[in-house]
Amino acid sequence: MNGVIEVVRSPNVCKTGKRGLPGFLKYALAVMLLAATVAGARETGSAHHHAVAQYLANEGVMVMQGETKILFDPLFRNAYGQYQLLPQAMEKALFAGEPPFDGVDAVFISHYHGDHFSPRDILQLLQEQPEIQLYAPAQAVSGLRKIADEQDQEVFRRVNAVELAYKDAPVTLNMHGLLIEAVRIPHSGWPTGRLDVENISWRVTLNDSTTVLHMGDADPNDVHFERDAAYWDMRQTHMAFPPYWFFSSTYGPDVLANRIRPGHSVGVHVPVSISKTPSLRPPELRGFDLFTEPGERREIPVSMPLGVEEAPNR
Repeated sequence: MNGVIEVVRSPNVCKTGKRGLPGFLKYALAVMLLAATVAGARETGSAHHHAVAQYLANEGVMVMQGETKILFDPLFRNAYGQYQLLPQAMEKALFAGEPPFDGVDAVFISHYHGDHFSPRDILQLLQEQPEIQLYAPAQAVSGLRKIADEQDQEVFRRVNAVELAYKDAPVTLNMHGLLIEAVRIPHSGWPTGRLDVENISWRVTLNDSTTVLHMGDADPNDVHFERDAAYWDMRQTHMAFPPYWFFSSTYGPDVLANRIRPGHSVGVHVPVSISKTPSLRPPELRGFDLFTEPGERREIPVSMPLGVEEAPNR
């Protein structure tokens, strides 16, 4: 992939109203186009629209659409006695670039904590996979530089640091095949704890059609999302990966339903103490989808064709 990066800071603008329906003829043509697209996808298994999320461990997720592949928080070493680590076979395949990790385009790090980011392992991955671009908060990139030798400096041509303070406007980064958006949402524990942690929520659109949101260890208070309401409204999120506590917190369900409005949400950062069987989970988590088994997959809702507005799924 092309490593040329363009950064644009998104303005805080007022929320706009929805556009009205087009004329009857345009509407009919759009519906016909939608029907043809869906039928074609079903018949041919269109690689462009078919998108899948695969669970790695803890908050590690891979998203694949056709030949485009991205990873979130894939390599870390500390489970803190309660989270899953990447299985050895999966780790070996990732470093070797073997299926399904062949042709990974970009890696995204949410924040510099031991259950999300291992500087040494990420450095090794960049050394062994020279096509991968890394996007990470400045704190994580600083940690990466501290362990790098002189011979590793070439790697940093593919390292993209995002430095955002709390309440900064979201930023946009462009590279071939990916539209990358980042906003700093405080780490859980706000407003009394972990205030220094640069937790980045990454919203990434693959091939102009499928948008996913990885939230890191975001705090679920709506105050963090309300100030950027226009940012959340401007793009349909097809699948979100919130930390599981969003589902059982006071404000988290409302943030997901009324701010982010994804087509589907799958909870991550699930402790091993929470059962893989929904009926055996705490009552407040039984009605939600959680990633609990490394390697399991979810189909991402197919994006709508141009000309047909996507209605947010609540």
